[in-house]
Amino acid sequence: MRHLQLYRYVDSVAKARSIRRAAEGHNITPSALNRRIQAFEEELGFPIFERLPRGVRLNAAGELVIQHVRNQLADMERVQSRIEDLKGIRRGHVAIACSQALLPYFLPRQIAAYRALHPAVTFSVLPRDRTAAERELMEYGADLALVFEPMLVAEMRPLAIVAEPVHAVFAAGHPLGRKETVRLRDCLAHPLCLPTARYGVRRLLAQAMARKGEALRPAMESDSFEFLRHAVAGSDHVTFQIRIGLRPGDDDGEVIHRPVDLRDVPAGVLVLGQLRNRVLPVASARFADQLTTALHAGSAAR
Repeated sequence: MRHLQLYRYVDSVAKARSIRRAAEGHNITPSALNRRIQAFEEELGFPIFERLPRGVRLNAAGELVIQHVRNQLADMERVQSRIEDLKGIRRGHVAIACSQALLPYFLPRQIAAYRALHPAVTFSVLPRDRTAAERELMEYGADLALVFEPMLVAEMRPLAIVAEPVHAVFAAGHPLGRKETVRLRDCLAHPLCLPTARYGVRRLLAQAMARKGEALRPAMESDSFEFLRHAVAGSDHVTFQIRIGLRPGDDDGEVIHRPVDLRDVPAGVLVLGQLRNRVLPVASARFADQLTTALHAGSAAR
């Protein structure tokens, strides 16, 4: 098992791009870690890191080596998970990269339900935009990705795909609240608070406007959907979110929401995926099954 610890060192240095920062995470001195890395490179017969004035980075050979390293670490994690599952311990760790919309309601409830049955399983929840979430899969930083409007790179294998309509979100008492479904043109009559261009909701809105030959002109932009929700509370501004990211029911006392007419903004897709050709650890595979069931049930209910 000693080589696995060395692989963990190499993986940590690659992720941190710094021997010093990686050493801090392993409770080892930077000089000792550097010696282990150099010994590994000597055994390989070639360097895998470029030494820079500030840190290190993988060279071309290192990019090949790190994939082998991460495959080995992931395989051992899977084997350990299966052995513990056979023993009835049902331990494990699940790392999931997700869009912000999944943070307030959906994922906390799903994780609580899973841990009620398997309390020894731990979780890491990594908020990421669609590009970063897929990168986490490819770098073995996450077992699963749950992303709205992903890029769907070849390395990502979809496990579940559900439609998610866009909702307009605005203050309680806003005139748009009198309608059951709002038209995009009615929303545009008010100042807009929008997520930045890297988010799927913004992309859908931009595409809808492009079909009209117009551009979006937000009064405010932010990477935080929580900020956008608070920004519209108590004002005449309008923001947008997908349904799964909103409190169940019509409102939370401060803001309310209404679906945007699908003729104006078609529903986007929410995708649960994993790295293609990777065999997931038992805990991650079972949680993926639970999420798939919940997503399809929620989609059918809407």
